[in-house]
Amino acid sequence: MNYVHTSIMPNELLTHLVPQSSDPIMVDATCGEGGHTHLFLSTYPNLKVIGVDRDREIQEKARVRMEEFGPRFKPVNMWFDVFFKEAEDSSFDLILFDLGISMFHFNESQRGFSLRKGEPLDMRLDSEDAISAFDVVNRYDEKKLANVIYAYGEERYSRRIARAIVQHRKTKTIATTDDLANIIYKSVPPAYRYQKIHPATRTFQAIRIEVNHELDRIEPALTEALRTLKVGGRLAVITFHSLEDRPVKWLFKNLAQEDRPMLNVLTKKPLVPGEEEIARNPAARSSKLRVVEKIREEERHGA
Repeated sequence: MNYVHTSIMPNELLTHLVPQSSDPIMVDATCGEGGHTHLFLSTYPNLKVIGVDRDREIQEKARVRMEEFGPRFKPVNMWFDVFFKEAEDSSFDLILFDLGISMFHFNESQRGFSLRKGEPLDMRLDSEDAISAFDVVNRYDEKKLANVIYAYGEERYSRRIARAIVQHRKTKTIATTDDLANIIYKSVPPAYRYQKIHPATRTFQAIRIEVNHELDRIEPALTEALRTLKVGGRLAVITFHSLEDRPVKWLFKNLAQEDRPMLNVLTKKPLVPGEEEIARNPAARSSKLRVVEKIREEERHGA
C-alpha cells in the first residue's frame, strides 16, 4: 500500500506564509513527499519552490508528484542545515520546516522507523550515513546508550532499558525492531507496559534522533535560514515534541527581543491543530506551528 503524507496545518500555513513579491521563491526545507510544496504551488501560480530533502527515495516521490508544475519545482538532495549554509544572503521569500518524520518512513521505507513491523534496525534518513540504529543498539556502551535514551527520548527508565539491551546482546545480536521492542517491553515495570503509547516509543525516538543528528541540526539551520530570508519574508517551523520546539522557541524569542530586533514573532503562542484536523489526521495531534517575519538584516561585526 502507498501512503500519502497528510500535510500538517495547511490552512494556518496558507494564512501566515503569503508571498509578497511578484516572483517569489519558497524553500520547503523538509520536502518529504511534497504535501506542503504541492499546496503552495497549487495556491500561488507564480511561486517557485526548492524542495530540500536528504532521502533520495522519498524525494523521488516528490519529484514525480510535482511534475505538473514543471520548472517551478526544484528538488535538492541535501540536509537542510547544509543547504542553508551554502545559500546566498536574502535569497528567499518563504521558508518552511516541518520537523516531523513522514508517514512514508514509518509505513513504507522498511528502515526500522516503526517498532511494530519487524524491520531491520536502520533508521537512517540518509542511507549513506555511516551510523545506523543497529550500531547504536549493538555497539554503544551501557552508559552512552542510557544517556541517549534519556536525553533524546526523555525516558524515565533509560538506565533499565540500556542495561537490558546490553545484557541481551551479550548472547545474541539485536537485529530487528521486534527484537528491540520486546527487550524494552520486558525491561520496564509491568504498570509501564500498558500506557497509551508502547513502552518502546520513546527509546525508538531517541535512537532515531541520535542516528540522524536531528536536534543538532535545528538551531544552525534556522540561523542560516534567517540569513537567507529576505527582509519582509516569513519562516515557519512545525515541531512535534518539546526537544524540537525548545530551541526554535528560544531562538525566535532572542532575535525578537534585541535592542534592534531582527524578527517579529507572528505567533505569540504556537498554533496547534484543531479537533477536526486531529480527527482526520491523528499524527497532527502533538504538532506546534511557529512563524516569524524578518524585519531587518543581521548585523555583521568585523566584516
